[in-house]
Amino acid sequence: MAGSAAGRAHREALLARYLGTLFGELGPETIAFLREHVQWVEIGAGEVLMAQGAPGDSAYLSISGRFRVYMRRDDGSQRVVRELGRGEVIGEMSLYTGEPRSATVVAIRDSVLARLDKPQFEALLARNPQASIAFTRQVIARLQTQHLHHPPAAPVTVALLPVSDGVALPSFAEALAQQLGRYGRVRVVDAASVERGLNEPGVALREGDDVERRLALALDLLEAEHDFILLLANAGPDLWTRRCIRHGDELLLVADATRAPAVHEIEQACLSGQSQGGEAAETLVLLHPEQTAVPRGMRHWVARRPVAGHVNVRPALEADMARLARLLSRNAVGLVLGGGGARGFAHLGIWRALRARGVEIDYVGGTSIGSAMAALIAADPPVDKAIAIARSAFRGNPTGDYNLLPLVSLIKGRRVRAAIDRALAALTGGPLDIEDLWKGFFCIASNYSQGHEQRLASGDLGRALQASMAIPGALPPVVRDGELLCDGGTFNNFPVDVMREMRGVGRVIGVDLGARNLRRLEFDEVPGSWTLLLDKLRPRRARRYRLPSLVSYLLNITILYSISRQDEARRITDLYFNPPLHRVGLLQWERFDAIVREGEEHAAEVLGKLGAGEKAALGLPS
Repeated sequence: MAGSAAGRAHREALLARYLGTLFGELGPETIAFLREHVQWVEIGAGEVLMAQGAPGDSAYLSISGRFRVYMRRDDGSQRVVRELGRGEVIGEMSLYTGEPRSATVVAIRDSVLARLDKPQFEALLARNPQASIAFTRQVIARLQTQHLHHPPAAPVTVALLPVSDGVALPSFAEALAQQLGRYGRVRVVDAASVERGLNEPGVALREGDDVERRLALALDLLEAEHDFILLLANAGPDLWTRRCIRHGDELLLVADATRAPAVHEIEQACLSGQSQGGEAAETLVLLHPEQTAVPRGMRHWVARRPVAGHVNVRPALEADMARLARLLSRNAVGLVLGGGGARGFAHLGIWRALRARGVEIDYVGGTSIGSAMAALIAADPPVDKAIAIARSAFRGNPTGDYNLLPLVSLIKGRRVRAAIDRALAALTGGPLDIEDLWKGFFCIASNYSQGHEQRLASGDLGRALQASMAIPGALPPVVRDGELLCDGGTFNNFPVDVMREMRGVGRVIGVDLGARNLRRLEFDEVPGSWTLLLDKLRPRRARRYRLPSLVSYLLNITILYSISRQDEARRITDLYFNPPLHRVGLLQWERFDAIVREGEEHAAEVLGKLGAGEKAALGLPS
């Protein structure tokens, strides 16, 4: 490819296109300058383009491929900063600052770049003031955001690998392509279609540098003209399958859920230890029969594979394939549900209002009572069924079993556990792993043993919900893997930041149950117990000392740190709900239907005020 006139012309056309996107229309002198001085670099999957601390003597423009950027922490460990795709400039910061490379950049897949050394880079800026301004803005933006989390951009080329028998990969790919077509131009590519395009039968399975260059050029040409390329691997670890892996921004491992979860020969030969591939993220897609109500067994599949994510899909259902397409294209909608005791029933009303208007939820996360409501949504039942299950599960007073000897907690917690068990039994027929939910799910707990926030996204769902809801002092903690876990609200009662890190999530809807009305007290000291008791006997309006009960006080005191993070969480939420529930007590479980209704009415009001652009972003009719 490098030596062919067609390959060079193709690359130069892409170079001009991407630079034109970055800096505006380039003059003929600038184009001629670049043709003379640019160097073409081909880099294989897993190779290092530049290392942190090395001298910065050149800048690159990605023509095709994908790269992951790492920065070294003070303790020597690496953190992923961002991923870069085609048309992005890499390494220009060192040319401006004169400092060594600030990060390590590794090729996720086979990639092609245009390199410009420092003298030529400076000459380009001198010739083109627009380029100088644009580069300066980019450097400033990166300096301002280099310590922030950057979710990976949507992949362009996705390799689909069958990792079990019984996978009808072509029909699955066509169904996925149909859904991806809502977000851009899509092309399904297999070995036969490439061979037809080159008019060379059998070329996909031949070896040799010349074959590699011609196939790479063919794939690059297709990639340049489409937003998504679905590369279909063959059924075994042959040359074409290996090429698909090397050219994939991401890998979808597609398996039939009715088969044994054994490691496939493709994985053994091509993915084991990344010996043959690069650093492309792997997502396991487990295909279920259309009639499957509750998927089972995902943990046995993911336990054998170092995957970045997993998705349960019924290929015959358009809704499931649409969800996969949204995740893959980074258009998935994440719903975050905050903690707040009985006020959490409002989550269900808001969800009902969203569904009534056609908003699809793809990922759900929550804390405390928000985790329980999130689990209901992630199981993907009809809305009214979920509400009926919650009403039944939380009937009575789930926090009314007080301990006579409160050695660990004021409340025994048996009723809360029973409520969770009843809900799961009605929803899924019994205990369930988090991995077996239809929608992505996480909940937040506080790790008392290690003193940090903990995201629970695998293992027994019931235990995870108990941990997330175990309010310190009020409910007993949960032991998991030898460590004590308790209510996640201590650290993060409204985990929007966690949802922002979920792969595939592009927009975040948040339901915050925190009260924003501050009520000043009209007395200077807290009275004694007898005075408070007598005051409680008065009619509500005549009471002087409006203090929370002991349990309510414990419920609220544990989330004070989370409240301090509330404004930042709201800032990074695309659609924010804060239902006015200040008259609803945290333990007023008997007000289920009224609280659900208040949540639904609040959601209708907020959604009714959205502008046309905000509605379009959520897929709502304007």
